Amino acid sequence: MASEITVAGAGVFGLACAWELLRRGIRVRVFEAARIGAGASGGHVGALAPHAPENWNAKKQVQLEALIAAEGWWTEVAAAGGVDPGYARTGRIQPVPEGSEARMAERVEAARANWPEWAGMEMTDAPQAPLVPLSPSGLWLVDRLTARVSPRRAGAALAAAIIARGGELIEGQAAPDAPAIWATGVAGLAPFGGGGVKGQSALLALDMADAPQVFADGVHIVPHADGTVAIGSTSERDVMDTGTDAQLEVLIDKARALCPALGDAPVVDRWAGIRPRARSRAPIVGPWPGRPGHYVANGGFKIGLAMAPACAGMLADLILEGRDRIPEGFRVPG
Repeated sequence: MASEITVAGAGVFGLACAWELLRRGIRVRVFEAARIGAGASGGHVGALAPHAPENWNAKKQVQLEALIAAEGWWTEVAAAGGVDPGYARTGRIQPVPEGSEARMAERVEAARANWPEWAGMEMTDAPQAPLVPLSPSGLWLVDRLTARVSPRRAGAALAAAIIARGGELIEGQAAPDAPAIWATGVAGLAPFGGGGVKGQSALLALDMADAPQVFADGVHIVPHADGTVAIGSTSERDVMDTGTDAQLEVLIDKARALCPALGDAPVVDRWAGIRPRARSRAPIVGPWPGRPGHYVANGGFKIGLAMAPACAGMLADLILEGRDRIPEGFRVPG
């Protein structure tokens, strides 16, 4: 077993892998060609939200286990480095579309079957929260499983934990072409047929730190601990520029219309980035075919913050113990 492992990339996947190895006693060097969180991990939203509980599959099971473990995992990161990642399990509210009441009732039953009891989903006509989206049906789905983390603070917290534990983090320098864990985002997906999807998001100055997040009509509205509310994200296939534009303004207006409580809260930051999307839409984790000693952790797309700890754990088990528990749908394409 190697006593030192190189990690290429300091987005949430690379940093999570580095931290997981360090906490198991392995020395780590992390190379980042730009800066920590320079890609998709530098956005605003940070919704750690489960997929719909019906049509259960291996990907949903991994994500569920990651969401359950997230509180302890991020608490350990914060304690090690002294930086708060902004984690909290605040829950989520979703309006029930008119005419879909029966289907949503089935979703509630699927959550009872597949989620732990404490995480349960329910349908209500009287949600108790300061940030409630308009609902044409007069009904809402609420759950207690959904959590949030501040993406930028999460990156800073992981970096601080890595350094505190004795890891080395080198920004502004690409990793050498040698055995490593490759967590290089969109640029690293090309050999596996993946690509990028642009997303734009915004931060509003509005203090609703303990409010449940909202998911309505494809928009995430996520209150953070620092007195901001994140709104995201657009989804723009095959667009590789990282400038914000009118599509973001439309998204902001849509969020205000969905949640009147956002009012005229000022926009304090706008962001655009390219999220790495594998062909399967699931993350890809494991050995790089044909390159002994090289591993891949990539393709977080819209669920990277939620899945990074789980993917890092699976990869560490494989590298350090030879224990392969990577689901078939997550394996690196040959």
